Amino acid sequence: MSNESKELAAKAHRFGGKKPSDLLLDNALYILMIIAVIYIQFFRNSNFLMPASLVNILSQTAAYLPAALGIAGCIVLTGTDLSAGRAVGITACISASLLQKVGSSSKMWPEIGTLPVPVVILIAVALGAAIGAFNGFFVAKFKLHPFIVTLGTQLILYSCLLLYVNMGNNGGMAISSLDATYTDFIKGSLPFAQVPTGTNAAGETIYTPIPNYVWIAIGLTVLMWFIWNKTTFGKNMFALGANEEAARVSGVNVFKTTVMVFALAGAMYGWTGFVEGARIGSNTANTGFNYELDAIAACVIGGISFVGGIGKIRGIIIGVLLLRLIFVGLNMAYVPQDLIYMVKGGIILFACALDMRKYLVKK
Repeated sequence: MSNESKELAAKAHRFGGKKPSDLLLDNALYILMIIAVIYIQFFRNSNFLMPASLVNILSQTAAYLPAALGIAGCIVLTGTDLSAGRAVGITACISASLLQKVGSSSKMWPEIGTLPVPVVILIAVALGAAIGAFNGFFVAKFKLHPFIVTLGTQLILYSCLLLYVNMGNNGGMAISSLDATYTDFIKGSLPFAQVPTGTNAAGETIYTPIPNYVWIAIGLTVLMWFIWNKTTFGKNMFALGANEEAARVSGVNVFKTTVMVFALAGAMYGWTGFVEGARIGSNTANTGFNYELDAIAACVIGGISFVGGIGKIRGIIIGVLLLRLIFVGLNMAYVPQDLIYMVKGGIILFACALDMRKYLVKK
């Protein structure tokens, strides 16, 4: 072998068999987002990466992460879930309505009082899981594309949500006046979970608390990592996403696995709705609107491929974090809200194009 050939072989080995141009293109979205973050910090708002802002970004990441973890499983199966946002909305409104203050003039169901927080968590998660199982049943039983099934479910849920917010004593008003046990459980903070973020006029250190739901989101992420990587269900999910026929021949129960993936996704939406009910504090029929788009974008950015059978939990975390960085940064850079939707759509299109390019190169 000539010296030139040896040099080329060494370069190929160094870059994992890829050209530098391919590596740049494959990671173009990450690079562009990092450039955007640097630009916003140094040229638009120097407070963007300050401790208080970073705590806010971390909190928003934790709020959106469970929904992304759920929808990622649907994408691994070469599907999606357009009903995620409405599932979040209906579970948020139901959670808030069951945890309003006793004696409040706007209490939706005054006759049942305020339920214990653990009971409402079970109701929200169970309702979300039932919605997901409903989607999974139609996908698995009738071989319908998840896009069509979840689009139909999205419309059904929105109608149910509109009807629900007009029930009881609510009359279509925002569901607010939440009980302290609810808001403290979600938005409260542990004594040690505080970050120094500056000083006041007297020179005293100002601390910004890290909300409780951040720690719960971390716990859910660890749980999902275990399910994906250490259980038979997780292995079956990836096998089914990679090749359904081969998975069936190998003994995978396609129907059961599909329903369980969608049910698990729905349970995550239920938890997200429970968190949003307290985090927002004033819930309407628009709660959860477009959450599925953020979740899908985060998953694709994080390497969850629509071709199926590909994805890692750490990629989802990175995807959600990058999206929150960009959206918070755009707000701090005073970019109009209307343009932010354009950026969101562009990110989704670009991420999907890169994902398909990787698939075609491998093929």
